[in-house]
Amino acid sequence: MIESSRVCVQVQSFYVESQSAPDEDRYVFAYTITIRNLGHEKVQLRSRYWLITNGNGRETEVQGDGVIGEQPYIAPGDEFQYTSGAVLETPMGTMQGHYVMIDERGEQFHVDIPVFRLAVPSRIH
Repeated sequence: MIESSRVCVQVQSFYVESQSAPDEDRYVFAYTITIRNLGHEKVQLRSRYWLITNGNGRETEVQGDGVIGEQPYIAPGDEFQYTSGAVLETPMGTMQGHYVMIDERGEQFHVDIPVFRLAVPSRIH
């Protein structure tokens, strides 16, 4: 596998108060991810890996094919955006991971997803 800067990943996370139950240690977060193809050839997102860490340091690994049931192709200059979620037992935590992509030549490469924070806004908690 090769490292690549051909793909840019941006993340925006938010707390979903309506689905959370703090009295039951249930904190629901959503995140929207935008994946931009900065390269000159079409790429496909094949799989994902997440490391989710709650506020107590407990880690959960999640991996699987594609995202939200899709293995999207992203043309040069295009982007793919999706929203998903995570449930934590604490009002704050982090996520990080990577995507495994494949280019038109059949070469696989990793696209890192830098650490991002999941946190209940201070005015709510």
